[in-house]
Amino acid sequence: MDFVKNTRKVKVGGIYIGGSAPVTVQSMLNVPAHDSEGNVRQALALEKAGCDIIRVSVPDKDSLKTVIALKENISVPVVADIHFDWRLAVECAGIGVDKIRINPGNIGDEENVARVVAACKAKNIPIRVGVNSGSVQKDILARFGSATPEALVESGLMHIRLLEKYDFYDTVLSLKSSNVKTMYDAYSLAHEKCDYPLHLGVTEAGTYNAACIKSAAGIGGLLLKGIGDTIRISITGDPVKEVEAGIELLKALNLRKGGIKFISCPTCGRTKVDLIGLAEKAQERFKDIDKDLTVAIMGCVVNGPGEASAADIGIAGGKGCGALFKKGEIIKANLPENKLLDALYEEILKM
Repeated sequence: MDFVKNTRKVKVGGIYIGGSAPVTVQSMLNVPAHDSEGNVRQALALEKAGCDIIRVSVPDKDSLKTVIALKENISVPVVADIHFDWRLAVECAGIGVDKIRINPGNIGDEENVARVVAACKAKNIPIRVGVNSGSVQKDILARFGSATPEALVESGLMHIRLLEKYDFYDTVLSLKSSNVKTMYDAYSLAHEKCDYPLHLGVTEAGTYNAACIKSAAGIGGLLLKGIGDTIRISITGDPVKEVEAGIELLKALNLRKGGIKFISCPTCGRTKVDLIGLAEKAQERFKDIDKDLTVAIMGCVVNGPGEASAADIGIAGGKGCGALFKKGEIIKANLPENKLLDALYEEILKM
């Protein structure tokens, strides 16, 4: 499927957001802001997991040392998350962060926004305007009655117009809500009204299962319409899980290549092998194989080689045994259950 994009292209470190650039996966560090070593360790773990852009909270002047440590130790672009104090944004620009996230509404007077813009323009640093349901201005809330999609978009565009007033256009826009429908409608409306790249996310999405479901519905639905340029799956927990989930979502939508894409059946009464265990072990064992392959883990001959014939390679269970197949054709039969993953692994390495 071709995904039509008509957004501006914004450079963030060594990568791009928007235009024809691939959709990127973001996450945010959740180590205490003053723990530089801990933040670097977590950032390196995110980098290893495939994170494209890493955001760090900068609540005060003491946390600037963490920003410096991140820039010195990781190669992934670093985004400084700034609230309230415009001076921290200017300091981060001086350090050389790759993007600054602000809500112009809580930076203070317009002259403070102008100072941030000037610092970013001097270093060619883009700005993400971040709006969420809790940060919409009171006058806009009064006009729309609540944090409706229209209110979120009006708030975001108002902030963007302020940046444009100072001739600044390297902007990314986010309009997050914990309500999936509100978030979906807000981004759909913003896509109609502006050509700035959009950072997609469901905020306060909850723990792993709930966050993945909400994000798949909201973010996935938008991406299927060609809306969205960079994403974050917000999870209450380990941010590495955010990256893994984001990558899996992009793979499911054929928006990211590389690495194995697994398909597996949900099992039924016909299953005579420990397919759940095999699928879990396969996903863990093969996760670092950087081959653009679809691998099937199927429970029986009914939905094995035939139903999974589109897979590049796979296994199908029998009674305590199984078969190895490629593109629907069996290449090894009657393999003992405890040898199935070894046979599959060896064959994948040959491909």
